[in-house]
This record gives sequence, structure tokens and C-alpha cells, in this order.
Amino acid sequence: MGGKLQSIRGVHDGLPADVARWRRVERTAHEVFACYGLQEARLPVLEPTDLFVRSIGKETDIVSKEMYRFTDQGGNDLCLRPEGTAGAVRAYLQAGLTRSGIQRWYYMGPMFRRERPQKGRLRQFQQIGVELFGVAGPVEDVEILAMSWALIEALQISDVQMEINSLGCPACRPAYRQILVGYLEKRKAHLCETCRTRIETNPMRVLDCKVESCQAQLGDAPEMLSHLCDDCSTHFDGVKQGLDALELPYQVNAKIVRGLDYYSRTAFEIVTDRLGAQGTVIAGGRYDGLIEELGGPATPAVGFALGLERLAMLLPEREPALPDVAVIGLGQEAQAHALVVARDMRAKGLSVVHCGSGSAKSLFKRADREGARFVVVIGDDEMGRNVVSLKNMQDGVQSEMALDQAIAACLRKPGT
Repeated sequence: MGGKLQSIRGVHDGLPADVARWRRVERTAHEVFACYGLQEARLPVLEPTDLFVRSIGKETDIVSKEMYRFTDQGGNDLCLRPEGTAGAVRAYLQAGLTRSGIQRWYYMGPMFRRERPQKGRLRQFQQIGVELFGVAGPVEDVEILAMSWALIEALQISDVQMEINSLGCPACRPAYRQILVGYLEKRKAHLCETCRTRIETNPMRVLDCKVESCQAQLGDAPEMLSHLCDDCSTHFDGVKQGLDALELPYQVNAKIVRGLDYYSRTAFEIVTDRLGAQGTVIAGGRYDGLIEELGGPATPAVGFALGLERLAMLLPEREPALPDVAVIGLGQEAQAHALVVARDMRAKGLSVVHCGSGSAKSLFKRADREGARFVVVIGDDEMGRNVVSLKNMQDGVQSEMALDQAIAACLRKPGT
């Protein structure tokens, strides 16, 4: 006999209580994004591996360590997508939309990274992403930031902070990179093994290292903000002015760097201290060079992504959704008739469960466990007189009435 079957480590089931919270986030995202003129795209989970090698960067942790990568029967080098932006850009280019004006997209779905599972970090996780293609100015960056904050407010999530930074551009970042590498080389012996490797491959990522011993070495590290070119400095000033005009709360955090190579200029995170080490719930920024890197014309773009499971952990608690009505049929004929009653009540918008078959005692116990606001009881006598017996479970009052009257009573809001 085989062993006990369980889900893969870091790949969790979405049980009804979890899905109810995820749907709250999804519904709110649909509503908020519609207010900003976004349209939903649905993108494939499988992509060519080269898409992420070229976009994210061969030396990033995602590509070098974390991707679920395989060769299919046709010899194609494929992977399960580790993030959404590269696939969205691939779809944008493949559809020939570079001359179609500004594109405002959002998408939802699973992503895959073989990381060490912990609270707020899964190997299969759900992400909601937003991408704006063809937008160049700080105003669009502010719109993205405002949209992400509007989502937080609509979800009634508290204890979060917006942090922003500028990562510079190809004109000013190389000189800063040299200065930073020189600074890090002097402290290399005191850095963790990962950061020692990053000095050569992606030195800005060292600034974001969560290892305490590394952070102790970075107190006076040079900041990109002090080495911006005039254009990047003007752009970042425009972002701050827009946020101030909207009275959105934010802090400048010079250590925000983002883990992907394609970001430039504006980068931001919305963070919390309620999730331990995995405190980033929304993150994104500008990636003006990515579309050109993947074979398209030079096209500015900005976006963000959020981890659905992580954000759902911050939602204020709500009572679970319970059915409006539980229907009981006493006897074989009455049980069949109860199916018709349940159908007619659902047609009027009520949530109805049929308690099935069994003894009267077991059916009443089942109805009680359902937690419905009302219980409809139908026996042979009620069938003969074309009525139902309706019990209000809040006050215990039970009375006979026609089905349309029962429906009206169940539709009435409590307290009216």
C-alpha cells in the first residue's frame, strides 16, 4: 500500500473559508481597477523559459534557483511562470499592440517559485498584477500608487505603510553601481554568502538583504537617490508632488530595490509588520526598458503585483456566509416537493440548502447545523393545503403561509 497522500510542500489547498477571503480581494480588485479604466487579461501559466531569462535576468534568484523548469516531449524548454509582468509583455508584443495607444491591463492567477515555504510565502501562490503600457510620466506612476492604496482602503486593511524609491535609469545607474560595488567590496568578508555573490551579479539587491549581519554593514551605504541624473530626479520629484496632492501617506525608503532586473526609476512597496519576515503585500514600479529588451519598440511601462494569500491574511474578520433557508421535506413525496420549493426560492435570489432525506429528527438536526436564518418544513399535510411551515430561527416563531409569502419573509432584511 502507498503512503498517506498529501499536497506538495509549499502548495496549499484553497478550502472554502480561504476562498471566501480570496474572493473578497478579487471582487474588490475588479471594482477598483474598473474605476481606473483597466481591462482584464488572462495569460498562460506555461511560458518559454527564455522569456524569464531575458526579462528577469539569468543571475537573479528566481531564474537561477527558483523556477519550475522542464523540457517537454517536443524538446521545448518551458517553465511554470514565476511572475506575471514578463508574460504580459510577451502577450502585448505578440498581439501587435505597440501602436494601439495606452494599454491598461490587470490579471489574476497562480505563480510558481521553489522558495523555502514560510508564513506568507508559498511555492504555488496567487498573484494579482497590473500593467500600464505606453505611459511615461510621473503622473502615471502616481495613478498606480493611488490605485494600489485605493485597493487597500477598499479592503479596510490597516497597519500598512507605502514606501517609495527611485532606482535611476541606464544613464545614471552604472556610475552608482561602481560606487556601490566599491563600498561593498570593502565589507565583503562580513556579508552573507548570497550577498557576496550579488556584489558581482546584482549589487543593489545587497541593500535589501534581510540578514541582520548584512544590514549592520550597510548603515552608511551610498544611495541611488543621491546619484540620480537630472531627468530621474525630476521624475521622482513629480511622483512625490502627485502623492502630496492626493494626500496619500508615504515614506521614502532608499533601500527598496526590487528583485527583478527590469525595474527603473520609480519603485514602491506597501508593507506591514503583521506577517513576520514576509511583510511586503503590494510591490511594483516602472520598467521602461523591458519591452525593448523582449524585442519590441522602446515603450515606457509601469505596474505592480500583490500576493493574494498574503493580502487576504490582513483582511478584517467577517462572519462566514450562511444560507438564508434550509428546506426540510418530511416523507418521500414531501422531499421531492421540497426540491421544487428550494428551486423557486433560489429563483428569487435566496441561498437555500435542501436537507436531504432521513428521519424527522436527523433532518431537524441537519437544518440546525446549517445555521440558516429560516427553516421551511413541508409534510404531506402542508403539501395537500399548498402551504409551507416557516420557522424564523432568530426568534423561534413558526407559522404556516403560502410559498410566495414565505419567500417575501425570507427576503426581508433582519430588523425590518
